[in-house]
Amino acid sequence: MKIGIIGTGNMGTIILEAFIESLAVAPSNLIITNRTIQKAYTLQQAYPDIQVVASPKEVAQLADIIFVCTKPLDINPLLASIAEELVPEKTIVSITSPISVEQLESAVNCQVVRAIPSITNRALAGVSLLTFGNRCKQQTKDYVNGLFSQISTTIEIENDITRVSSDIVSCGPAFISFILQDFIRAAVAETKISTETATSLVSGMMIGFGKLLEKEVFTLSTLQEKVCVKGGITGEGIKVLEQELGPVFNHLFQATHRKYREDLNEVSHQFQPYED
Repeated sequence: MKIGIIGTGNMGTIILEAFIESLAVAPSNLIITNRTIQKAYTLQQAYPDIQVVASPKEVAQLADIIFVCTKPLDINPLLASIAEELVPEKTIVSITSPISVEQLESAVNCQVVRAIPSITNRALAGVSLLTFGNRCKQQTKDYVNGLFSQISTTIEIENDITRVSSDIVSCGPAFISFILQDFIRAAVAETKISTETATSLVSGMMIGFGKLLEKEVFTLSTLQEKVCVKGGITGEGIKVLEQELGPVFNHLFQATHRKYREDLNEVSHQFQPYED
């Protein structure tokens, strides 16, 4: 099976490297292109067996499954430019959340999948969100699910929870990273610890935290209970979090959904009308 990738920016590169490292796809079965073609050639220097081609049309001609890793507003014009190559046996996999599989199916005649990856997939971990179009054959579903299962845990979702699921899985690492950096800055400001030492301690704590959850030693709530001894220091810290965090995460989801609705409105003008 030949796998094509159109767009080798951050996520396109993460998907490519994860597929190769996990042995899900051999480099010789990858065909890539990018608007700035030198980026694709840079990846070929790291993986010489990858085939670099000059245009999306060539990727569509040569690949069986084509990953579209471009900005939302670039997808409709891109699909229009390669539509004649997208015969029913081929599959388009879009990695952008504002465009539904129904909108994709309105633009092409092939099978379509929406896959929302996460930066954590680069460590062959985390979650990938999958939504399959109505034309998708079971064989295609199994193959795409198998690909992502090599680099993540896969979860199939419906349109109505796309944004919140993506906020947690895809945006979540950036949100948590921001919080942890603020945690480190405060530790340095309030005590004699250095940034380097605090960063090392926080990184080690997060790795251990993840392993506790992975091994199902504790749930999130039981973990808190185990650390938060009644009348202890941790409890005093929890009181501050309860008082000062307030509805910050409610506001976060409100903001991401507001931007999502703006993106949906912009993208909808490019596709045939579709009612969820």
